[in-house]
This record gives sequence, structure tokens and C-alpha cells, in this order.
Amino acid sequence: MKVLISGATGFIGSHLVPRLLEDGHALIILTRDAAKARGLFGDRVQVITHLDQLLCDERLDGIINLAGAGIADKRWSEAHKKTLVDSRVDLTAQINGLISRLEHKPDVMISGSAIGYYGCRSDGLQLDEQGEVVDDFTHQLCQRWEAEALKAQTQGVRVCLLRTGIVLGDGGALAKMLPAFKLGLGGPVAQGSQWMSWIHMDDQIESICLLLTHDQFNGAFNLTSPEAVTNAVFSDQLAAALSRPAWFRVPAFVIQLLLGQGSDLLVKGQRVYPQRLLDAGYQFAYPKLSAALKQIIDKPH
Repeated sequence: MKVLISGATGFIGSHLVPRLLEDGHALIILTRDAAKARGLFGDRVQVITHLDQLLCDERLDGIINLAGAGIADKRWSEAHKKTLVDSRVDLTAQINGLISRLEHKPDVMISGSAIGYYGCRSDGLQLDEQGEVVDDFTHQLCQRWEAEALKAQTQGVRVCLLRTGIVLGDGGALAKMLPAFKLGLGGPVAQGSQWMSWIHMDDQIESICLLLTHDQFNGAFNLTSPEAVTNAVFSDQLAAALSRPAWFRVPAFVIQLLLGQGSDLLVKGQRVYPQRLLDAGYQFAYPKLSAALKQIIDKPH
């Protein structure tokens, strides 16, 4: 397949691109940083910095849209919340514009979303793809993002939405946690009873490839392990994988000072279940957190 990818130099994208190349796909990378993309992928991909560089007679088989500003990188000011929305919704609208002018429409668009679709919550309710939502900022952000992506269906494009949890791999959220835990200074956030819905990078990539290449799939999919854990359990298992204690608890007010409203991501959370992936027969390589953490930590770097 010939596939256009946005967000290819990000955490998930930089792992996805080598897999797609390995599978024989031809890739066009849309990025603001062409030098970074070429540094990562060399001449194995075509790099563009604007969608206008694609002509109307370009023949794309698929689009994978993963771009978006980091959700927990800084305090949620009103300006940053606007950036979070614009970086997702506006680019997706631009991709729809590209589809409109292409003479040959792509077969499929795989579009990023997040388990934030269900809202930040502390009720512990297990949520499949039909789970009830809490109408907070994270839900509104993901709902607008998904709604924009689904517009591609009116042009005959199959759309799959990736409601992704915390992706565990070499980098990302885990890389931010490891320094403190390696020093024996890690521990639960707030009460530790909030749920963490996670997925190993290998399962994240495999799921995306499955949805890209099998035309029977459409709509929203929860990309999380079937075995979510509480923050306290996550902290204990990460510490155990490193042979360190997990005695230090981070008070909620510290996270709130750092991230403002964004602290809800860490203090509340969601308990999400990948019902549709399991119904499709997908078998997780890493359904259990202990094995996922061991593989990542023991992997040579």
C-alpha cells in the first residue's frame, strides 16, 4: 500500500514507520521537520512538509493520522488547550481537504484519538467502546477530533479511530517515570486508586497494521491491554521490574500545580477494555503488565 502518515516522527509513529517499511508499504511522511524525518528514516520514505505538495492525481491507498501536540507536556492554560485542539482537529480537516481533491480516494484512514474520549474519571467503571463518557475537556477534544476524521466516510473512505491508552515502550510516558523509579524515589500518584489503561508498543503497532490492512474494520477501537491496573499496582510492578522500592507517593496537589486541569489525566484516569479488538480475534503479545515492563526494561538499548 501507498500510505500517507502524519506524526511519523513522534513516539508511536517512529516505531510504526519501520514496521510498515518492513511489510513493504510505500510511505509519504507529512512533517514540519523534514530534517528530523530524513534523519530517522533516510531515503526509504518520501518526505513532504505541506499537503499541497501532493497533486490531485496522487494515488494513496491509506492515510494514518497520528499528529498532535503532547497532551501532558505542560500546564493546561487556555492557550495550550487551544493548541491541543488545533493540532489535532485542524490537521484532520486539512487531510479531509486533501481527500476531497484527490481523483483517486484512499481506501482507509486510521486516525488517532485517545481514551480521554471517555473523560477523566475516578469511578473505576470498565469502559468498552460503547462506554458512557464524562463531558470534560479531554472528551470534548477527542470527540471533535473523531468527528472530523469520520467526515472522510462521506467520501467513501473507511475510517478507524484509535482510542489509545498509555503506550509503554522505549520512550514516551515510561521514560519520564524511569529516572525516579531507578533511584528508588518512585511511587503512586495521589491515592493510587486511579486506573491506568496501558498498551505495549508492540501491540499498539500490530493493532494499527491490522486495522490498516483489513477492510472489515471501521469505527472506534480501544487500543489498551485487556488488563488495566491501578496506579498503585503499576508503581509496584515498575519498581519490582527495576528491583527498587516504591515508597514515595506524589501528592495530588503537586501534580495540580504542575499541570493545572491537565492533572486530571494522572489523578483520575480511566479503566478501558479493548472489546472490539478482542472480538476481532486479536491476541495481545503483552496482556499482562509485568511481562510488558520486563521486556522493555531488559531490552538492550
